[in-house]
Amino acid sequence: MEEETGPAGAVGQDASPGAPTRGRAASGPGAGRPAFGRPAPGRPAFGGAGAEDGPQEYADQDDEQDAEDHDRAYGGRAGGRRSGGSRPKGRTQGEREPAAARPQEPADQAGRARDICLRLLTGTAKTRKQLADALRKREIPDEVAEEVLTRLEEVGLIDDAAYADAWVESRHAARGLARRALAQELRTRGVAGDLVEQAMARLGPDEEAGAARALVERKLRATKGLEPQARTRRLVGMLARRGYSEGLAYRVVREVLGEEDEGPGADDW
Repeated sequence: MEEETGPAGAVGQDASPGAPTRGRAASGPGAGRPAFGRPAPGRPAFGGAGAEDGPQEYADQDDEQDAEDHDRAYGGRAGGRRSGGSRPKGRTQGEREPAAARPQEPADQAGRARDICLRLLTGTAKTRKQLADALRKREIPDEVAEEVLTRLEEVGLIDDAAYADAWVESRHAARGLARRALAQELRTRGVAGDLVEQAMARLGPDEEAGAARALVERKLRATKGLEPQARTRRLVGMLARRGYSEGLAYRVVREVLGEEDEGPGADDW
């Protein structure tokens, strides 16, 4: 009995319509696959292990190869940085960070001490002791502080003698302080004894007595109406708080009050 054949050499009527045939390309979902017997390099033979998974398996198996091919096509390097800016695997942010973006090393102690002193000296003179105390509070080593302060003295940024002269002139003129009070203030600020004496020499006894008299005359009207003894005590106490000696204070107060009594009507309006 003669066997019935279908079109394109298919045997029988049960042949799968989508099965590929020899000598003619198949159409449909299987189009583009190689013919029987010669699988493409790297792909399993048709009908072999894994064939039941279909075309999706081929894409899954070749993901890495496709990515490398893409990098090569666009000038990249296999295993290098991919398009999109992501970092390569196995590298941390710290390893990729440029040197300029890394935190700077802290300044050396001498530079830090110098910066502290220059900030404190801006606009206001300071003695060497005042600057040394400020550096100690900021935990600058003593040997570093001494080196920096000596250098600042050499260039004239620290001058305790000039500081003492300016202090005596301003405080005596503005507040009428006596020599004793001025000397105590300078010693508290660390000015050496010999420099204090030099500054005090600029303020003689006559200048001191004149400053005391000006203070009493300024406060005289505020004490008017008090008993004479109470008035005297108040004026003498005011001079004593500004460093004047007791003898000088009593003498100046008696002189000013006596002149007030000798000129009746001088304060009358």
